Amino acid sequence: MFPRDLISGFFLLSEVFIGLMGNFLLFILYMYIFLIQPRQKKPIDMIFTHLMLVNVLSIVFRLIPDVMASFAVRLLFHDVVCKAVLYAYSVTRGLSICTTSLLSVFQAITISSNHSKWAWLNSKLESCIFPSLLIIWIINTFLYLPMVENVKGQINFTVVVSRYSQIYCRSSQVRYHSTTSLVTALMIRDILFVFLMIWSSLYMVNLLFRHNRRTQHIHSFSISLHTSSEKRATHSILLLVSFFVFFYCSNTFVSFYLFYRPKNSPVLDLITRVLSSGYPTICPYVMMNNRKIISKFISSLSNSECIFSTRGCCV
Repeated sequence: MFPRDLISGFFLLSEVFIGLMGNFLLFILYMYIFLIQPRQKKPIDMIFTHLMLVNVLSIVFRLIPDVMASFAVRLLFHDVVCKAVLYAYSVTRGLSICTTSLLSVFQAITISSNHSKWAWLNSKLESCIFPSLLIIWIINTFLYLPMVENVKGQINFTVVVSRYSQIYCRSSQVRYHSTTSLVTALMIRDILFVFLMIWSSLYMVNLLFRHNRRTQHIHSFSISLHTSSEKRATHSILLLVSFFVFFYCSNTFVSFYLFYRPKNSPVLDLITRVLSSGYPTICPYVMMNNRKIISKFISSLSNSECIFSTRGCCV
């Protein structure tokens, strides 16, 4: 094992730990609200919970095989295992794009409820969340099925140049028609959902700007709790979208550069893996910026302890 492999392995391992810890924490908090404090949940919390679950799966199927390869763990990635891992990561990556886009669109509808042209959508928002999540699962599940036939496992795990080969899957001979159809479908999906994400984000920025202009003329310090909480949630979602666009564009650029580069680059290969898992890693910590989530959980725990103590069950 080479020092470069150790550095890469420990760096990726730290990213796995940070990402899983943050996503698991927020997932547990949201599940606590759903099960213990259902009256405090909001319709959009279901999308947040789904995003945390998708982030966990994305980190597991993307980073853990790379960490094992960096530490020279000789796993035999046969066809079935290789196809399952690559297919699961591809599906979760697509779900991440679609879920973030849905999150941005639904939040834009929520904060624009005062506008008459969006009022009818806001009333049907909660009933549309589960069907929307189901649709994006169906789309991404069937979209990547042709890719399964074009991938085979790397049985021989050998040393390549000065590092272990971290490619545990290889592409087999594919038909031009099937490859072109898959790439075209993926491009249409990405363009559509990224466009919805950016459009809804710009719409929210415009609403917040207009709201701030109106509040500057009001000489009162009383701001409704609903307005302030929605503003914090909107700021968090806008920050999420910004990070997503950054990681998505950076990863796409580096991946295309590596694809057309004649020689392999270990540094750029590591950067690609970091960028591809950067958004699911940093996502929960951006959401924690909305402190109401944490404070809501702490207040719920304190209320439960008060009820528990008043019943005389504490020793």
